[in-house]
Amino acid sequence: MNTFPVLLGALCIYAIFYRYYSAFIAAKALALDDRRTTPGHLYADGHNYVASPKWVLFGHHFAAIAGAGPLVGPTLAAQFGFAPGFLWLLIGGVLAGCVQDFTVLVASVRHRGRSLADVARTEISPFAGLVAMVAVLFILLVTLAGLGIVVVNALSNSPWGVFTIGMTIPIAVIMGLWMFKSHAGQIKVAGPSIFGVVLLLASVIAGHWVAESGAAGALTFSAHQITILMALYGLIASILPVWLVLEPRDYLSTYVKLGTIIVLVLGVFIVHPNIQFPNFTQFVHGGGPIIKGKLFPFLFVTIACGAISGFHSLVSSGTTPKMLDKETDARFIGYGAMMCESIVGILALIAACSLYPGDYFAINSAPAVFSHLGLNTVNLDTFSREVGEKLAGRTGGAVSLAVGMAQIFRGLPGMDRLMGYWYHYAIMFEALFILTTVDTGTRVARYVLQELMGKVHKPFGNSAWWPGNLITSFFVVLGWGYLIYTGNISTIWPLFGTGNQLLATIALAVTTTFLINMGKQKYAWITAIPMCFVGVTTVTAGVLSIKNIFWPLTLKPGTVFQGYLDSILMAIFITGVILVLFDAVRRWYAVLKGAPAPQDAFGPPLTVTGEVKMGCC
Repeated sequence: MNTFPVLLGALCIYAIFYRYYSAFIAAKALALDDRRTTPGHLYADGHNYVASPKWVLFGHHFAAIAGAGPLVGPTLAAQFGFAPGFLWLLIGGVLAGCVQDFTVLVASVRHRGRSLADVARTEISPFAGLVAMVAVLFILLVTLAGLGIVVVNALSNSPWGVFTIGMTIPIAVIMGLWMFKSHAGQIKVAGPSIFGVVLLLASVIAGHWVAESGAAGALTFSAHQITILMALYGLIASILPVWLVLEPRDYLSTYVKLGTIIVLVLGVFIVHPNIQFPNFTQFVHGGGPIIKGKLFPFLFVTIACGAISGFHSLVSSGTTPKMLDKETDARFIGYGAMMCESIVGILALIAACSLYPGDYFAINSAPAVFSHLGLNTVNLDTFSREVGEKLAGRTGGAVSLAVGMAQIFRGLPGMDRLMGYWYHYAIMFEALFILTTVDTGTRVARYVLQELMGKVHKPFGNSAWWPGNLITSFFVVLGWGYLIYTGNISTIWPLFGTGNQLLATIALAVTTTFLINMGKQKYAWITAIPMCFVGVTTVTAGVLSIKNIFWPLTLKPGTVFQGYLDSILMAIFITGVILVLFDAVRRWYAVLKGAPAPQDAFGPPLTVTGEVKMGCC
C-alpha cells in the first residue's frame, strides 16, 4: 500500500473538521467571546497566571500534551495491523480528542483557570469533585510513569541523546530571560526563537562528537540513573516560575516537533514508502508478543494520546488556561494542538508499518519470544550496522519508531548515507516530545495535590506558597519515579493507557455537565457520544487488565507486590470513574427537570460598553 494517498486524505479530513466542526463548537456550543477577561489577565501574578501570545502558548500547550502516546502508542498498536490504528487515530482525533481538549480548556477558563477536579466540584457536586481529584492524582502519577519510562529506555546508555536533551535546559533558561525579562512590559519572540533553534541544532550535531569523544563515559547512564536525573529535573522545573524553564523549553521543542513533522510529511510525499504491514495481522484475536490482548478493547488504550488522552484534560485545566490571552484563542490552541498530535500519531504509525513485520517484531520482542513467531528479519542487520547499535530486542516502541523515521528520512535526496544521524535525531525528537510532557505533568500534578491538601491545611491551596510547592512537587516526583524505577514497559503501559482513557471519560462527563448547566443541552451530544464510547472500551480494558495482566503477577515470586499495586490502582481508577459518571447523570437529570444551575457554572460576566451582562452567551 502506498502511503501518499493515505496521508493526503487524512490531512484533508483534519483540515475540514478544523475549519467547520471546531468553528461550530466554538460558536454554538461554547459561545466564545473575547469580552470576557481571561484568568491570565484577571489574576496575573507573573508566576503561574501569565497571559501569553497565541503562538507561544500553542507551542507550550502542544509540547505539553504531545508526549509518548502519539509516538509509542501507534507504534505498539501496529501489532494489530495498519488499518485499525489509522482509523481510530483519524476518527477518534477529530470527534473525541480534539473536542475534549477544546471543551475542557474553555470550561477551565470560565472557572478561573482551576483544575478539572475543581470544575467537577462546581459543575456536578462537591462529592464528584473530591472523587475526581483523587482519581486524577493517581491516574496522573501513573501517566507520568508511563511517559517517563519511554525516555528512560531511549536515553539509557546513549551519551548522544543525554547531551542533546541536557542542552535544552540552559538554552531554555536563556530564552526565558530574553523573552520575558529583557524588555520591560514586552515579550520578545523572534530573537530568542532563532537563538534557541540554532543552538538546539548545534547540540544535535555536537552530540555525535561527544559520543565519539572521551566525554562519552561521563554522559553514559543506566536506566536507574536516568530515572533519578529525570526526577530531579521534574522537581526543579515544577517549582520554578513557568516563564523561566517550562514555557520557553516547550516553545523551543515545538520547533523541533513541528519541524520534524513537516519534514516527515514531505518525506512520505517524496519517498512514497510502502506499508509493509497487512491491514490486519493474525494478532487481532490476541496472542501478540507486545500487547497481551485482543484488538477490542486494547487498541483503544494502547493508542493512548493520538486519538484521545485524559492527560490532555489536565494540561487544558492546568497551565494553559492560566496563560490564555483571549477566549477565542482556545479554539486554535485546544482543538488545533490536539489535531496536530493526531497527525503525529498517524505519521508514527506509517513509520512503524513501513518496516517489514519481521524487523518490527524483532526490535519490539525479546529474542526468545521472537524465535517462536515464525517471522524472519529482512533489513535489521543492515540497520544495526548503519546506526552503530544493536537493535534487536529493544522493546518499548521508541527504537522501532526511530528506525522507521530514519528509513524515510534516508530516502530524501542526498540523505542516503546519513541513517545513523537520522536515527539519533529521531531518538532526540522522541525524548523531547516526552520530557516536555513530564515536566508540565509534574506541575499539573502539583496543582492537584495542592488543592487536595489545601482542604486539610489551607496554605497548601495557595499555588504561590513556596513550602507547599516544594513539598507537593517532591511527593509527586517520588510517586512516578518509584513506578518507573521498579516497573517496566509491559506493566506500566497497560496501566498508563487504561488509566489515561478513564480520565478522558471523567473529563468528557464534566464538560457534558458544563454544557447542560449552561443551557446548551442540544449540543451535549458533542461530548456525550465520545464519553460513552471511551468509557465502555476503557472500563472493559481495565477489568481485563486486572484479570489477565496484573493479578497473575501476584502469583509469581518477585512480582507479588507489583501485581497487588497495579491491580489496586486499576480498581481505584475504575471505581472513581463510575462514581463520577453516576453523579454526573444525576446532575443532568436534575437540571433537565428544572433545577437551577450552579452559581459559578456560567463563568465570569461579559462586559458590554462599561456595563455588566450576566450569562455565558
